[in-house]
Order: sequence, then C-alpha cells, then structure tokens
Amino acid sequence: MLIATLLPLLTRYSLGCDLVAGPDETITLTIIPRTPEGSTHKLKSGETRPISITASAQEIDAELARGSDGALGQLIASRSTLAEQIAEQRQAAEDARKAAAEAAKAKPAPATSRTAPISNAAKAQTLISPPADAKSEEPASLW
Repeated sequence: MLIATLLPLLTRYSLGCDLVAGPDETITLTIIPRTPEGSTHKLKSGETRPISITASAQEIDAELARGSDGALGQLIASRSTLAEQIAEQRQAAEDARKAAAEAAKAKPAPATSRTAPISNAAKAQTLISPPADAKSEEPASLW
C-alpha cells in the first residue's frame, strides 16, 4: 500500500523514507524527494522539501489507503499543480521579456530636442526682479 501510494512521486523523484516511533504509539513517516540517478532535471528547493505525517500506525495506513483522496495524495497533487503553475509563469515571463526586447529593437530611438540654454544673466534677472504688482512699502508674499 505504501509503495502504490508513493508511485506518483517515484515517476519524478528518488525517495528517501524515514520512520520514527514517537510517544503514545505515534509514528512519524517522512518522505524525502531526491534527484533520481542519471536525471538531468535539477530539483528546485520547493520540490525537495520533505513530507511528514505524524499519526498512529492505523491512521497512517488508513490515510495512505485513501490514495489520491488522502492527505499524501492531495499534497502530491497540490505540489504537481503548483509546479505546473510555476513553469507556466516562468514561460510567460520569458515570453514577455523576449517580446519587450523585440519591441525595443524595433522602436527607433527618440530624437532629442535641443533648446537654447538660458544665460546666467537671464536667470539672475528672473530671480531678482520683484513681481509686477509688488508695492515698495509691503514685503513680497508668496501667496
């Protein structure tokens, strides 16, 4: 039953298993995905995260017997779905990057407009001269 339940994982990973007896007759089953021998596929960090189930032996057997409807099966399905979504997002990002690069190559460089520089004397005159409606006996207001 354990091997049949793990078969979907075995198609993509080499698996390490660890069984540890705990207090009150509980057992922790830890499944560790690894890169299969001879595989060119490099596992991402999310794919190599161990899967742990802690329960009584009967509960683990019952959960594994549920197959794809059990906790382990649902976790495997969720990881597969997430991996597919990540692959799709990476492909979409790569396509968008390529499209942006192509658009940048096709777009001509914008013409720079040259304006006559303002002389220092004109700048100084603009800064020093008071407003036209200013009265000499009143301080200038910004408002």
